[in-house]
Amino acid sequence: MVTPDSPTRSMNETVQFIPLTRLALAFIPVCAVLVIIHRWSLGTRAGLVAVLRMVTQLLLVGYVLTFIFESNSAAVVLSIVSVMLATAGWIALRPLGDERRTLYPKVLLAISVGAVAVVVIATQGVLDLGIWHDASVVIPLAGIVLANSMNTVSLAAERFRAERRRGAEYRAARDTAMNTALIPMTNSLLAVGLVSLPGMMTGQLCTVAGRRPMPVSGAFLSCSSAIDGR
Repeated sequence: MVTPDSPTRSMNETVQFIPLTRLALAFIPVCAVLVIIHRWSLGTRAGLVAVLRMVTQLLLVGYVLTFIFESNSAAVVLSIVSVMLATAGWIALRPLGDERRTLYPKVLLAISVGAVAVVVIATQGVLDLGIWHDASVVIPLAGIVLANSMNTVSLAAERFRAERRRGAEYRAARDTAMNTALIPMTNSLLAVGLVSLPGMMTGQLCTVAGRRPMPVSGAFLSCSSAIDGR
């Protein structure tokens, strides 16, 4: 039974339907960036393709995730995570252009070793799941870890190639690439409690009745550690 003060009622009341006319306002900053890119003659094709892919994926992902969560099948969950892994590896090499196909197996292996190990530790060791393949936990956590791994590999690969072309030795180029790739992650860890997550934590505390701060903090600590360890 849903009472006026129940968590279910509170969560339902926070869900809003956004009309397409208002949703279109969210694209104003995107359009501004594309205009700047065009004015600076940097080429808008990559940006336009990225926006179109984002819209298409977000329109479809709701229906796909509904099916996945309802089925809660181990085979389905593992298949989805495998597709996410393969896609992350391919997109990570986008800055390298023609070298993409050659380096893809190595990058896929690297992301697999790091990201899969982190997801397994987080879902099977840290969290207490009812079933080991709980789609509502495994897929979101895998998405967070893989997205950060993808960005880290992109930064490292692009910087490593730039340093080598500049004439730097292999070890020096490697160290520079590693330091560059870790900048976003280090910044996130330094500001996670003051910049990144206060709003998300407030939502958790307000939505779930009776929830104490420590369990919520523990959940976010697990996510942050998983991202840093990937």
